[in-house]
Amino acid sequence: MSRRQAARVIAKAIPACMLAALLGVTPAAPAGAARPKENQPMKSTSKPVVGETLRTSLLPVPSSPLVAFRIQYRSGSINDPPGKEGLNALTAMIIGQGGTKELTYREVTDRLYPMAATIGAQADREVTTFIGSVHRDHLKPYYELLSGVLLRPRFDESDFKRSRDDLIAGIETNLRGNDDESLGKAALNLMMYDRHPYKQLDTGTVQGLRSITLDDVKAHYRRYYTRGNVVLAVSGGYPDALIESLKKDFASLPAGAPPLLKLPKPRSLQATEVLFVEKAAPATAISIGCPIGVTRSDRDFYALMVANSYLGEHRTFNGRLMNKLRGERGLNYGDYSYIESFIQDGGSNFPLPNTPRRQQFFSIWIRPVAHSNALFALRQAVRELKMLVDVGLSPQDFEASRKFVLNYSRLWTQNLSRRLGYQMDSEFYGTGFLIDRIQEELPRLKVEDVNAAVKRHLQAANLAVAIVTENAAGMRDALLSGRPTPITYQTPTTDEALLKEDKEIESFPLPVNRERMRIVKAQDLFEK
Repeated sequence: MSRRQAARVIAKAIPACMLAALLGVTPAAPAGAARPKENQPMKSTSKPVVGETLRTSLLPVPSSPLVAFRIQYRSGSINDPPGKEGLNALTAMIIGQGGTKELTYREVTDRLYPMAATIGAQADREVTTFIGSVHRDHLKPYYELLSGVLLRPRFDESDFKRSRDDLIAGIETNLRGNDDESLGKAALNLMMYDRHPYKQLDTGTVQGLRSITLDDVKAHYRRYYTRGNVVLAVSGGYPDALIESLKKDFASLPAGAPPLLKLPKPRSLQATEVLFVEKAAPATAISIGCPIGVTRSDRDFYALMVANSYLGEHRTFNGRLMNKLRGERGLNYGDYSYIESFIQDGGSNFPLPNTPRRQQFFSIWIRPVAHSNALFALRQAVRELKMLVDVGLSPQDFEASRKFVLNYSRLWTQNLSRRLGYQMDSEFYGTGFLIDRIQEELPRLKVEDVNAAVKRHLQAANLAVAIVTENAAGMRDALLSGRPTPITYQTPTTDEALLKEDKEIESFPLPVNRERMRIVKAQDLFEK
């Protein structure tokens, strides 16, 4: 790869569905230097600028040689016009992976490369965030590039065509062709949010993207990239003059903000609703879920964090799903659960900041499992959920899970940019800093509080299930028949307790909604 090609990779804009892993870690402070307490941000200065509607979210760490930026607009895929699904993501990508009025995209990347700096775009359901990081020795030239990209985007025809082609390929080739796990999650979203703005991919549809023109992109930019719609967030060892420059420069944006889109209540699920996505696949990927009425702004969220960690903490062996499906039975690589929308941050185990939602959902992710064991795995996962709702956590499980979350959550804000992202998300939800809230709320909880919250918000009777598999009709018929679906072990087990439990699982009832069960071809999803 040439130096110039590498620079393009560094500065590449990344839609949310492709994930983003940007920015560096906070180095140790020099001896004797003042520094904030671990995971505790400085007081936020989010407030309107006098005479303007600009907002800032600041996290000064004077001892750090790095400066991280997160410039966020209240514009997401929910703002895509009908028939032009993907407009928000395409606009963000053209800006984040484009030039300025003065510089071409190649010239921008050529200047970023020697700084080891980044500019990227992260488009999600409700917000779009431009993310960057640089050593403060290069702050002035970097800021000139960043502000130029955001305030004076080039909107070059070649950048437009390249970005649109990339997003279409992301759906046609990557999502529908190569990524069965993400396809299952996207199909689950379609089911839960039928006739709801959250329904579509953040990156839109194939036909929606094809219908978008460069003029549409420019109009979207003029409508949503305004003073009243932006948050200017900075963390690290920046000088005060930088913030003054931000306020002055971004005051050039148009005044005001579009009305916030009102979200309808998600529809109620009836029994087990199943969408089979048929395609050639070496294994079956399964996603299970249902909308819930809890977000980070609710106190019950923290009780559910403990219960969810007990059930299926992401990519850990802390959860029962991981231990029962993978650990004891070797069914697949991993099995996890979530109490809000979860996007993994690059190669880490942690959630991606700046993907907030005003409405959330509970889900279980069963990573691909052998076709012959798919329905057994589905039954076992739903059975574990039902046991959690019906029986709850024991005092011992509660204490262990609470202790785990109290300590594990401290790892979520290991660098400046992630801490800044979490601060912004907390402001979105109107709460204190999430990690601080966890440290405050969890010690107050009792096992009875957690089990009561589970009964209020979770259930196993009415669920959406998306199954990506190659023999959809056969699996549908097996599920409709009500017959047992036993597990097939690669190496037969002699554990009597396990075999006894297997018998219970293979016959665990899954009352399906026949009217809401259907089969679709993978290539038909997200086409229009």
